[in-house]
Amino acid sequence: MSGFALYREPGKDSPILLRQHEGSPRALHTYATLTGERGFVFAPFNITRTTPLLLIEGTPRPAPSEKDLAMAARDLEVCLRDNDRPESSRQSYADDFQTFHHALTDHTFEKLVLSRSMSIPNTHATHPFALFERACRAYPQQFVALVATPVGGTWLMATPEILLRQDGHDWQTMALAGTMPAGQCSEWSEKNIREQQYVTAFIRDILQKRATDIRESPPHTVRAGSVKHLQSDFRFTLSPATPVGDLLETLHPTPAVCGLPKEPAREFILTHEQSDRRYYAGFTGPLEVENSTALYVSLRCMELFADSCRLYAGGGLLDDSREEQEWEETAAKMQTMKSLLYV
Repeated sequence: MSGFALYREPGKDSPILLRQHEGSPRALHTYATLTGERGFVFAPFNITRTTPLLLIEGTPRPAPSEKDLAMAARDLEVCLRDNDRPESSRQSYADDFQTFHHALTDHTFEKLVLSRSMSIPNTHATHPFALFERACRAYPQQFVALVATPVGGTWLMATPEILLRQDGHDWQTMALAGTMPAGQCSEWSEKNIREQQYVTAFIRDILQKRATDIRESPPHTVRAGSVKHLQSDFRFTLSPATPVGDLLETLHPTPAVCGLPKEPAREFILTHEQSDRRYYAGFTGPLEVENSTALYVSLRCMELFADSCRLYAGGGLLDDSREEQEWEETAAKMQTMKSLLYV
C-alpha cells in the first residue's frame, strides 16, 4: 500500500488523511471517467503515460492519529524522488514569452497562460508534514493538500481556486484571474479586468448548456497568499443529463490556466512551453468522499524531492502583456510556497 492525500479544506480546523487502501492509486485515462468514482483525485494539466489521472481510494480519517501519520510517512519513502528534470531559465522564459506573445498579437489566441518552474534547496531538510502544517497556519482560507503517489511524486499546494464543489444539490465553481501584489492599492488594470472577463464568459457559456438556476456574482477582489485576484463566483444546479465527469472534462483546463480558444490553446502550450507542468494547473481534491466533492485547481504548487523543492507558477498573457511584468508576477506567486521553507 502506498500513496496518500493529507488535506485541509478552507476554514476548517483539522486535516483529513486518505491513504490508498491497497496497491497503488488507480490510473484513469480521461477526466470524464471520474463519473461514478469515489476517492481523492490528483489530476495533471494534461493526461499522459507519465502523468496519469490518479484516484486514491481509501477510508478518510479526520484528525489523523500519530499512528495514521506514521504509516503515511512510510509512503513518503516510496514517493519522494530525486529532482532530475530541467527547469525554466530566465532566457527560456523570455523565449517562450516571445512565442506566446506573437500568437496573441497576430490574434491566433485571445489569451494564453505561460508557466515556469524553479528549483530551490530544502536547506533545513524540513519534513513534508511540517511544511503542510505551516501552509495550514499561513493560509487558513485556502485548500491545502499534501499528495504523495509513486507515479506522480510528492506535491504540496495551497490553492484558492475552486474547480467544482458540491454542497447538497448546490454546485459551485469560480472564475479567478487577474493578479497584483497583495499590498498594492491601485485599481485593477484594463488587462487584468479583460483577462478575468474571458474566464468568466467561458464558464458562463459552459454552465448555460449544462446547468440550471445559475447565480453569478459580480467580480470582487480576493487575497491569496502574497497576491490578490479578481474572482466571480458561480452557483448552480447540475442538469440530471450532465455527468460530473463530463462537466470536468469540459471545464478543465479553464482559461485561468490555459487560454482561449481552449483546445487550440492547450495544444499550443503543450507544444511550445519549455517548462513541463506535470500536475501543476491540474486539479485535486475529494470526489464523493463521504458525500462531499471539493475539487480545486492545483495552483501555488511545490513539488517535493529528497533534498529540494520545485516551485511552479504561471500567468495569463494578453496581446498587451509585458515580459518583465509577467516574470515578476510568477515570482510573487511562487513566494506563497517558497516562504514556507524559511519559517
